[in-house]
Parts: sequence; structure tokens; C-alpha cells
Amino acid sequence: MLRKIIAGAAVSAALMSSSAFAQSSTVNGAAGGAVTGAIVGGPVGAAVGGVAGAIVGTAIDPPPQKVVTYVRDAPAPSTRVVVKEKVVVGQPLPETVVVRPIPDDPTYAYAVVNDERVIVEPSSRKVIQVIK
Repeated sequence: MLRKIIAGAAVSAALMSSSAFAQSSTVNGAAGGAVTGAIVGGPVGAAVGGVAGAIVGTAIDPPPQKVVTYVRDAPAPSTRVVVKEKVVVGQPLPETVVVRPIPDDPTYAYAVVNDERVIVEPSSRKVIQVIK
């Protein structure tokens, strides 16, 4: 009986949090993981599922194809940008790299670094995808 009450509370919390925080994949991942964990393993399962769901929820969503196409076809900058650090998905670009906005989709920007085109999140400069 206690297990059903906890599972019901977890489901309610998940539904409320997903509508309030629809843009936050970490929150949605944590809530979904907590619900699944509560159903399978009770309160301990809810805690473990919430942590696992938050980790999965932080995975970066790939950009739409029109953004990838724009970045692939955009003219390269006249000056070559080289940095010592390897460009890694999930890591921010150095401040020295110029990030250019995507005109049709301001949620993304791009840069050409070490002869690689990368799509980034403008606010954090975090690399979302490296175009090969």
C-alpha cells in the first residue's frame, strides 16, 4: 500500500514538474527516472531512478537538420581559428573563438575552429555538434 502511495506521489510530482519545466531536460529526466524507479523499486528505486534520469536528461539534443545544413554551407571566416584544446561535444569553446548566430534559429550558433565546423549553444558556448 505504501509503495502505491509513493508511486502515485512520484507520478503526480512528475506531471506537475514536466509542465512547469518543459524546457529543462534534466528536470524531465529526473522526474521520469524517479517515477520509473518508484514503480520498480519503491522509495530507494525512486532516488536511484531520479539520479539516473537526471544524467540521461542532460544529454544534448541534436540540432534540426536545417541548422546543420546552414552551418555546413556557410562561408568560412577569412581568418583561420586554431586552439590548442580539442573541440569536444558538451564542452564550451574558448572565449577567443568568435561564435556566429544562426539567422533563422537564434537558439543555435556556430564557429569554425581547427578547420572543423561546430554548432554551439550561444549562451554557454557549449558545443552541441561537430560537423564532419
